[in-house]
Amino acid sequence: MTAEMVAPAWMHEQVTAERYATWSEEQCAGIEIVDGMVLVSPSASKRHNRLARLLANALDAAAGPDWNADTDFDVRLRDVPLNNRRPDVTVYRADTIDVTPTRPEHVLLVVEVVSPGSETTDRIVKTDQYAKAGIQFYWRVEQAVTGAPLVYTYVLDPAAGRYRDGDVFTGVVKLTAPFPIEIDLGRL
Repeated sequence: MTAEMVAPAWMHEQVTAERYATWSEEQCAGIEIVDGMVLVSPSASKRHNRLARLLANALDAAAGPDWNADTDFDVRLRDVPLNNRRPDVTVYRADTIDVTPTRPEHVLLVVEVVSPGSETTDRIVKTDQYAKAGIQFYWRVEQAVTGAPLVYTYVLDPAAGRYRDGDVFTGVVKLTAPFPIEIDLGRL
């Protein structure tokens, strides 16, 4: 006999920012809120998690004392309807480490590592949402089963409210903005 999985009632109702603030860490883990509705994310692969962590470490080391780079926490894009995204890597102002929720004005760069099942969301939907929220830089990382990943970089055009294509890297990412950084993708 197999047990059927039944989603809790709270996953089928529109969630407000006030209600979300009352939820436990366990309820918030592995979900995002889009237009007030809960989206459950499948568990990421070890390759995905390792890539995100190594990118966060490299960004954190390069960012200097004013910025932190971390993984796996909510960025509140909008309160009504509630939109919380959980980027794979977020570079945010160091002086906001204890501020909750993290808001777009605290964030310099978000990185999404594309996985099977997140292609459209990471390539199109999140790109649009992050740009409309005013986050200045966006990186999309395409994983490769063999070889180094590809990193697509984007810079916000504030007048247009969308990202301009930046450089595409394989091998070594070498940029001067948002801060000087060099990452050997072959070592990730």
